Amino acid sequence: MITPAPGPDSSLADDPREWLEADGLGGYASGTVSGIRTRRYHALLLSAVTPPTQRVVLVNGVEAWVSRGDRSQFLTRQRYAPDVTGPADAARIIAFVADPWPKWTYGLDDGTQIEHELFMPKGRPLVALRWRLLTKRPGLTLGLRPFLSGRDSHALHHENAGFRFEGEAKGPAIRWHPYESLPGIHALTNGRYQPAPSWYRKFQLDEERARGQDFVEDLAAPGLIEYDLSAGDAVLILGMTQADGPLHTSTDALAMYRRLRAGETRRRSAFPTRLHRAADAYVVQRGTGKTIVAGYPWFTDWGRDTFISIRGLCLATGRWDDARQILVQWAGAVSDGMLPNRFVDVGDAQEFNAVDASLWYIVAVSEYLAAQKRAGRRCNAADRRVLVEAVLAILTGYSKGTRYGIAQDVDGLLRCGVPGVQLTWMDAKVGDWVVTPRIGKPVEVEALWLNALRIGGEFAPSWNAIFERGLASFRERFWNPSRQALYDVIDVDHRPGVVDATVRPNQIFAVGGLPLTLLSQKQGRAVVATVEQSLLTPLGLRSLAPNEPGYCPRYEGGVWERDSAYHQGTVWPWLLGGFVEAWVRVRGDTIAVRAEARRRFLDPLLAQLDRAGVGHIAEIADAEAPYTPRGCPFQAWSVGEALRLDLDVLSRPPHDGDAP
Repeated sequence: MITPAPGPDSSLADDPREWLEADGLGGYASGTVSGIRTRRYHALLLSAVTPPTQRVVLVNGVEAWVSRGDRSQFLTRQRYAPDVTGPADAARIIAFVADPWPKWTYGLDDGTQIEHELFMPKGRPLVALRWRLLTKRPGLTLGLRPFLSGRDSHALHHENAGFRFEGEAKGPAIRWHPYESLPGIHALTNGRYQPAPSWYRKFQLDEERARGQDFVEDLAAPGLIEYDLSAGDAVLILGMTQADGPLHTSTDALAMYRRLRAGETRRRSAFPTRLHRAADAYVVQRGTGKTIVAGYPWFTDWGRDTFISIRGLCLATGRWDDARQILVQWAGAVSDGMLPNRFVDVGDAQEFNAVDASLWYIVAVSEYLAAQKRAGRRCNAADRRVLVEAVLAILTGYSKGTRYGIAQDVDGLLRCGVPGVQLTWMDAKVGDWVVTPRIGKPVEVEALWLNALRIGGEFAPSWNAIFERGLASFRERFWNPSRQALYDVIDVDHRPGVVDATVRPNQIFAVGGLPLTLLSQKQGRAVVATVEQSLLTPLGLRSLAPNEPGYCPRYEGGVWERDSAYHQGTVWPWLLGGFVEAWVRVRGDTIAVRAEARRRFLDPLLAQLDRAGVGHIAEIADAEAPYTPRGCPFQAWSVGEALRLDLDVLSRPPHDGDAP
């Protein structure tokens, strides 16, 4: 349970931490502990029209109050421009819990306590809400005013003549269809609905303002719903609909709520830890298969993020069928050796601007097949054939040459990059400016390439000779004796012999985070020491050492300022997975070493579960204390790598994967 911190001014009423309920289709409900919306993405019903993409905001929130006689008190507060929050006498939030779903306890001035909870059932674009009295009080009514929009999730809504307030209400069912071009909203309630159309103007979204974005929007309130709260629980079930058929008026709203709640209680109780429950939010439907949402609230499924995340979210947790569906689903997208880095939000166009996504896919396939074998499970022959063919198609495409100058070089390594395109995971771009171009031979790309070649050699021995040649070149060409570290990029801008000695975290993947360790024990220890000294923080690794030119200690400001800092010092929690694995390997990978690694590195990371996105780990953090979490508060590869560390790296049999 999350309660206010001790002190005279302590309160959850201004708590900016965020909660998330995901529907398994790419849609979600999200908001703050305080209940005040601070992002354009905070909504009660945000649904994916073509799962998991084309997300639309249908119901932004509700205003709730209780009345007895002529006295009323609000449970909710709203923030309006310019910096007005009210009402001032709203009920106090006594407690908030996030597990198994968000639940608030409100205290009224007369001592009455009211509990409010909401959840999203898996696989359905709907949210279920309930209010109930914890203190017996006669004659108490609950009033709700839903706030609707009907907009793209990245947009804002403004008053306009085209919004249709009219709703169809029959018995417990209500339907609104604000815009012809968007899905409608179905509601089921055990309250009494009364039309009362009105615009509520100038809601202020503080996080949008802090990020340099437009931050004021208008919402439509089509009517009021009133409940006799003293007589029993008040429920409201909201769902997206793409059909305008007859309203089903025979369904009892409270009975339906109880069925949904019982089903979700059983489903969620099967997850052994909070991290397992967090992982479930990112595995979603795509077509007839599955994929992984990179982060909430604004990312959809990205190739690189999917194949990094799947190792922790699915393989470490034993979600074998989800892993199979994801890998098979993506296998069909190989094009000239490349997998797309992103399926765009609307339509079927794909973006192939990632050199590493395909290589991470090969690693994920290998680890999936190995995990199946360890678990005594037989991989379906047809699936195995699809996966192996995809692996070999990637290696063939990369070896012969594909988009953006990606091709095997004579030294057995992989060259990549053209001006104006960001190909590695350090992919920030401001206008035409690629912040970290890294054209040439980036160190983590070579580590991935060599791991992929070694894996390919298990399916087709012809790849082994290229692996041996590439490994020798890597060991000879990447070692920087003056810094006892690895160069970040060699053959910079495709100029032979030109190197970039900038201290970045990418070198860690030559020692940990991938199946093979590519360096000698002595060199590996030196790399780990360099990274630990210059880049390690309690939340992950800095993307640039503090003494390097261009270092940015804070990730804040408008789009230009934030994108400029994205990989110039900003901390990334997902990188902790590779670092801890490397740290354990170079110390001998004993039980005692693992226990120390858990205490020193994993435990501080897990302490972040209640800091930004409650129950999750954020995308990034500032590079300096207090290491404020930034970016997406709910990030798949941050959660995935924490799970991989917990359930795999720090729990599996000793590592035996050093390269020869």
